[in-house]
Amino acid sequence: MKIGVCVNFTSMEEMPEKLAKVRAQGFDSCQLIAWAPTLWTAENAATLKALFTEYGVHISAFWCGWEGPQEWNFYEGQTTLGLVPPEYRDMRVKNLCDGADFAKAMGITDVVTHMGFIPENPNDPQYVPFCDAVRTVALHLKENEQYLLFESGQETPVTMLRCFETVGTDNLGVNLDTANVILYGRANPVDALYVIGKYVRGLHAKDGCYPTNGHDLGEEKAIGQGMVDFPTLIRKLHELGYTGYITIEREIFGEQQALDICAARDYLKSLIDEVTGGALC
Repeated sequence: MKIGVCVNFTSMEEMPEKLAKVRAQGFDSCQLIAWAPTLWTAENAATLKALFTEYGVHISAFWCGWEGPQEWNFYEGQTTLGLVPPEYRDMRVKNLCDGADFAKAMGITDVVTHMGFIPENPNDPQYVPFCDAVRTVALHLKENEQYLLFESGQETPVTMLRCFETVGTDNLGVNLDTANVILYGRANPVDALYVIGKYVRGLHAKDGCYPTNGHDLGEEKAIGQGMVDFPTLIRKLHELGYTGYITIEREIFGEQQALDICAARDYLKSLIDEVTGGALC
């Protein structure tokens, strides 16, 4: 298991400083997060690939955003997020395919996104059209020899598993966000591994608490201050044979974000060392 960190790509001008910070914090891998399709150009792909090579940072996955409204709560989130809302579906299928092509140009195999609040009822009239849209994206990525990873949280693990079975391609996987399943009140990440563990190809190491009302998500916390049982999680991942990336995500800004990321790095390394005997890879 290798420890990395999330890096947001919002402009080319900021990237050298961001990569220098990644290295200064002791990381040599990251997930690259990008929400603006206007940045996904061939020129930017070539420049980024060279820049990451120069700084010695490996991109473990490309986190691909999409256009249109986004509300991160239990009400408006149902009608704005991912491929679920029919009025945005075609546009976002194109976004994800374009983002995958951008990632391919940089040699990135895994493409991650939030799919939205997948209907839990397979008889819901939007369930099959949603799965058809996922299949369209997955088949495009299959041509690119890439995997499409669902960022966990907005659906139960069983709902995600059912979607994988319905879509039926062999290039679907999970980016398990350890906090999101808690923040959305869907599961806890250790139990989720019993359902979707064999599909996990990436991980966001993040912590948080369960929701306290029916409208808003739970509150994200620094790793070790929330409800995620990281010692048991790391042990279970090891039992499943997971040797991939554990990517720290801390969704705050400023000096405290850097402090929390470095503290998480040291904590997670100690847990990995305990279960692997010090073999990170």
